[in-house]
Amino acid sequence: MLVTEVSNALPGGSSLLRNEPVQARSSARLAGLLDAAATVIDEIGFERLTTAMVAERAGASIGTVYRYFPDRIAVVEALAIRSTQRLAEKFVVALDASDGTTWQDACDALIDVTAEMYRTEPGFRAIRFGDAADVGAAAGDAEDRMAALGGAVAQIMHERYDLPKGERMVRTWVVLAESAHAVLARAHRDPANPDTALVEEYRAMSRTHLETVLASA
Repeated sequence: MLVTEVSNALPGGSSLLRNEPVQARSSARLAGLLDAAATVIDEIGFERLTTAMVAERAGASIGTVYRYFPDRIAVVEALAIRSTQRLAEKFVVALDASDGTTWQDACDALIDVTAEMYRTEPGFRAIRFGDAADVGAAAGDAEDRMAALGGAVAQIMHERYDLPKGERMVRTWVVLAESAHAVLARAHRDPANPDTALVEEYRAMSRTHLETVLASA
């Protein structure tokens, strides 16, 4: 599962990974490295993360880390990719389990799922998903990832709620995703005591913006 999450989410393939694992043991080892990185990032932030820290926390050798990742930047980027894909998957699951019948309900579900990820997904709140400069990754990789997420949400909303598709809608979802991560990260600085008022302000703002875009479509 992890190999699918990380490799398939990468634009153009799994270029971040030195060796794409093909066996269950290798997949579990890669999962363990990313889990260890997430734990360390929650403790000290991604700016101070090193490959040595990942190896130590995972109980692995530094050579094992370098077998899969050329440097710490690749570790952080792979973790962001995994988290982004998990967010998209949780959104679909939430829609399937929901009784909501409107696009407004779906937007609420997306915000709720994202907020839950900030509370429960290790490393999630520490990574700025659309800002590659913070980790030294290629700007195009982060932009491509956000565009892919925006495109996926636009497609889901079109299929389930007949919202229009097209470049404007994809751009709108990218804007909402970027702003959501900025606001929700701030709201969840203390995951145990989130600032729910900030979350609700974002909910109102995003709905108003989307209504404006739909009115002009």
